[in-house]
Amino acid sequence: MKRILIVEDEAAIREFEAINLKRVGYETVEAGSGEEALEIYDSDTEGFDIALLDVMMPGMDGFALCKELRQRSDSIGIIMLTAKSQEMDKISGLMIGADDYVTKPFSPTELLARVDSLYRRVSKPSVAKAPSTELKSGRFVLDLRSHALLKDGKNIELTQVEFQIMEYFFANPDEPISRTTILHKVWGSDYFGEEKIVDVNIRRLRIKIEEDASDPKFIVTVWGRGYKWSTTED
Repeated sequence: MKRILIVEDEAAIREFEAINLKRVGYETVEAGSGEEALEIYDSDTEGFDIALLDVMMPGMDGFALCKELRQRSDSIGIIMLTAKSQEMDKISGLMIGADDYVTKPFSPTELLARVDSLYRRVSKPSVAKAPSTELKSGRFVLDLRSHALLKDGKNIELTQVEFQIMEYFFANPDEPISRTTILHKVWGSDYFGEEKIVDVNIRRLRIKIEEDASDPKFIVTVWGRGYKWSTTED
């Protein structure tokens, strides 16, 4: 069963989201606050595939809740729901671990499309019977079985989306890859969000893997063409 945690302080909006998600086969669990959501998450024994988090809530807001959930799980998909359209709100949510964002007001069609797209990514099965379950690149090892990235033997925690970006980079070393290509490969060709979600995830990955994120040696910007995974530290 596909399970979603809906966190929204306005009951009417929460019910609207739940009804539409149930209609297409999702099991929903609802919370009216960030605090209640954490209690539900911590006591739940079945697990959640996706969390829909309203940003503007009294008490613990969506940003704080996103941080808490991401600390508890790298695999849960997180979508931020916000009434604000400011760029910094979107970027802030992505930088602290969200996988996507939807700006209110939104249609049922848009919500379901974003949820379905994220569900396909986070539910992607790990490689069980591949001839080789590891991809190696210099100081890095990407373990396809456990979905882990090691740098100099030390584990780097990645979200599912970050892992899929790294897997694509490792499969195409030293090859410039456009934002559009990364977007279609990782988010899907039917994703109708904005390409800047790629840039924010790249920024987040650089913070995790580079010695100096402001002067990256591994995930390199190729001006006018996108990004590439460099196998040499220049």
